[in-house]
Amino acid sequence: MLAYTARRILSLFPVLIGMTLVVFAIIHAIPGNPAQMILGQRATKEAIAEVTRQLGLDKPWYIQYFDYINSLVHGDLGTSLRTRGPINQEIWPFLSATMELTLAAMLIAVFIGVNAGIISAWFSKSWFDYLAMVLALIGVSMPIFWLGLMEQWVFSIELGWLPTTGREDVRDPVSAITNLYLIDTLLQGRFDQFGTVLQHLIMPSLALATIPMAIIARMTRATMLEVMKSDYIQTARAKGLGMFWVVYKHSLKNAVIPVLTVIGLQTGLLLGGAILTETIFGWPGIGRYLYDAIAYRDYPVIQSGILVIAAIFVFINLIVDLLYVLVDPRIKFTK
Repeated sequence: MLAYTARRILSLFPVLIGMTLVVFAIIHAIPGNPAQMILGQRATKEAIAEVTRQLGLDKPWYIQYFDYINSLVHGDLGTSLRTRGPINQEIWPFLSATMELTLAAMLIAVFIGVNAGIISAWFSKSWFDYLAMVLALIGVSMPIFWLGLMEQWVFSIELGWLPTTGREDVRDPVSAITNLYLIDTLLQGRFDQFGTVLQHLIMPSLALATIPMAIIARMTRATMLEVMKSDYIQTARAKGLGMFWVVYKHSLKNAVIPVLTVIGLQTGLLLGGAILTETIFGWPGIGRYLYDAIAYRDYPVIQSGILVIAAIFVFINLIVDLLYVLVDPRIKFTK
C-alpha cells in the first residue's frame, strides 16, 4: 500500500505542473495591465513602465513562468500585487474559512443523502421513495443564490433565529489559532463563541449542501437497488435479518464505491466553487479572495489560489482511491 501511495503521489506532480501552465496562459491572456491597476488611471507612462519592470512583467512569458515555478519549489507562493503581502500568509485564513464551510456542508450532504438513498432503495416505489427522488431533483435544479436568499428571509428576517451574514460576531471576534473557528473556540474553551460561530455556519452550509446531498441520495439509491438484487442479500432477508443488519452490514459496503467517488468529486468542487454562497452570506472564503484578485488583475494570487485548490482536489481523489481498498478488499493495488 505504501508503494502504491507513493506512486500515486508522484503521478500528481505532472497534473499540477500542467495546471500551472494552463492557468498561467489563461491569466496572462486577460486584458489589462496590473501596473495600471496599482497606480491608477492618472499614472504616467514612465511610472507604469517602471512598476511593470519591478514586477517582472516586461520579461518574456516563459521566463515569468519559470520564475514562478522556481518560487513554488522553494515553498513561496509569491507576493500579492494588491496588498504587497506574502500570499503564503494571506491565503490560509480564506482557505480555512472555505474548508470549514465545505466540510460542514459535506457532513450534512453525506448524512442526509446516504440515509435518504438507503431508505428509498429499501422501500422502493413507496411514497417516501417518490418524495425523496422528487426532492433530490429539486435540490439539483435549485439555484444556490435563490435558496440562500430564501434562507435569509425566513430564518433571519422573519424568524430571527440565525444571523444573516458573516462568520462571527464582529463585537466578539474569535482569536484565531488554526483559523478554523469551530476548533479555535473549543481550544480556547469559549463555548459561547462556539455557539455563535455555529449559528453563522448553519445557513451557508445548508445552502451549499443542497446539490451534493441530492446527487449522493440518487447515487446511493441506484447502487443500493443494484446490490439488493444480489443472491446473498436475498438470502439475508429470507433469514429474517432486520433492515439495519441487511443494509449497513451487508449491502452498504458493496454499494459505497460509486458513492465515495461522488463524495470526493463534490468535496473538491465545493472547495473551488463556493463563491456564490460566500458572496450571499458574506463568508470570507477562497472564492471571494480569488474573485477580488481577478478584478484587480492580481496574477500571483490567482495562480497560487487555483494551484492550491487543484492540489487539494487531486489529494482528495487520492484519498478516495485509497479508501476503495479499505472499503472493498476485492480491489487490489496494481503493481
